[in-house]
Amino acid sequence: MIGVFDSGIGGLTVAKAMSGLLPDYPICYFGDTARTPYGTKSPQTVIGYCLENTRFLIEKGATMIVVACNTASSVAAEALRQSFDVPILEVITPAVEMAISDRRARSIGVIGTRATVKSGVYEAKIAAMAPDLRVHSVPCPLLVPLVEEGWLTQPETRRIVKKYLHPLKTRQIDTLILGCTHYPILKEMIQEKIGKRVRIIDSSIAVVKSLESYLQAHPEQGSSLARKGTAGIFVSDVTEQFQKVAQTILRKRVVLQHVSL
Repeated sequence: MIGVFDSGIGGLTVAKAMSGLLPDYPICYFGDTARTPYGTKSPQTVIGYCLENTRFLIEKGATMIVVACNTASSVAAEALRQSFDVPILEVITPAVEMAISDRRARSIGVIGTRATVKSGVYEAKIAAMAPDLRVHSVPCPLLVPLVEEGWLTQPETRRIVKKYLHPLKTRQIDTLILGCTHYPILKEMIQEKIGKRVRIIDSSIAVVKSLESYLQAHPEQGSSLARKGTAGIFVSDVTEQFQKVAQTILRKRVVLQHVSL
């Protein structure tokens, strides 16, 4: 079974993409809705949360972990790999690889939480893989709470998205990485505000394609994922609003199971 966790329910965009591309593998999802957002927390706090999340998923039977949170990926991925003897995949590297795969890319924009942008992880990875590319990052701290609140079409959300993207439009980027798995829920709005000529990189799709390649290269891992475990969607806090947003993301009725870590 594949364990997936996020700071909230935005990581369900990853779970949805996994269900579409890898339907044969059961998924156990954990959304830390009681402690969201992670982007405003210190690295030490986020690492502590991620250790707890991963331990929970492994106890449920996961033999592989996907960190479906850019903030967690930027500050906790290495700590998780050092602490647990299971494959740990994060969302940042696949998104960068997808962004630089287009040889026409010259100026890349990144939007993410304050913690992700402050970490400089995207700039570092792009500089290591494609040093000739320019990178411009903008923190968008209000987008996660807006998504979690279900404000997906409100005029206020549209104005905030436009304001956040203005510096990137000014710099005439040609590629935009959605550096948070909550952001694909607003992808149509983001595309409209940044312009049709800008290629958008959806990190939820990028990580699932990377996972698919990993499983093809490690068939023994794929066999272990077929073992029984406790699949389902678990959250650290259940609200009616979270239920509605989860159903909006997955486009079907879902049952959120409460668990206290």
